[in-house]
Amino acid sequence: MELERESTVEESPGGSPHLERTRAGGSAAGEGLRGAPEAATPAVLDLSPDRITYQKLRNDPEIIGLIRMADRYLETIGYTDHGLKHLARVSQRAFRLLLDLGLPRREAELAAVAGLLHDIGNLVHRDEHPQSSALMAFTLLKERGMEVEEIATVVGAIANHDDSIGEPVSNVSAALIIGDKSDVLRTRVRNPRMISFDIHDRVNYAAQRSQLTVEPKRHLITLSLDIDTRISQVMEYFEIFMVRMRMSRRAANFLNCDLQLIINNTQVL
Repeated sequence: MELERESTVEESPGGSPHLERTRAGGSAAGEGLRGAPEAATPAVLDLSPDRITYQKLRNDPEIIGLIRMADRYLETIGYTDHGLKHLARVSQRAFRLLLDLGLPRREAELAAVAGLLHDIGNLVHRDEHPQSSALMAFTLLKERGMEVEEIATVVGAIANHDDSIGEPVSNVSAALIIGDKSDVLRTRVRNPRMISFDIHDRVNYAAQRSQLTVEPKRHLITLSLDIDTRISQVMEYFEIFMVRMRMSRRAANFLNCDLQLIINNTQVL
């Protein structure tokens, strides 16, 4: 079925987000995609049916309640959307990225789990929320029976997703960083009236399309944006997002890839 702009992640039989490959031979995680359930491959069948997955957590009332409260607090202080729609896109991109690079499916599933929980610590405070999110995720995942090594992988990824102090420390961590930092989109802006004086809202509101494409054979990850320059100039994007793009490039390098940024069909990075 057609993935809508604000849809939740498509679910495969393995319990994780799925995106169909593009005709170009890579895959795309972004707007206007078509998704369909994946066949049950041997890699899926070898995994325990009792494992903790994105979908199981997405259907957990306690976790969803905490996520919604965290996002409500951010809305109160004027931040862009950090709720379920944002988390679904991040999980979707992180999952697909690792699968397309030929990494183990379970790592891709853990990246989707990290994507769902990476902002839950905003419930405590916006400052140092990656660390708060990691500590909350540790408790929530341990209570639900996730294996210790998997918890450590998810928690390490979450704690390192912020561009001010974080660094890619694992494949899961690198995928989360790229999935999160690439989510620049108009629908994240809660109040369009803010765009006249808040640069973050203005840049997000100007982003009409955001698509992440993976080309495994070329070891290339591409973020393509369509920006309405009547709302925000391209230089404003660089003013606030260059630090995030540098972090994303380090994450891509961790995955033995390069990162390319295309804005309005012009390569700028």
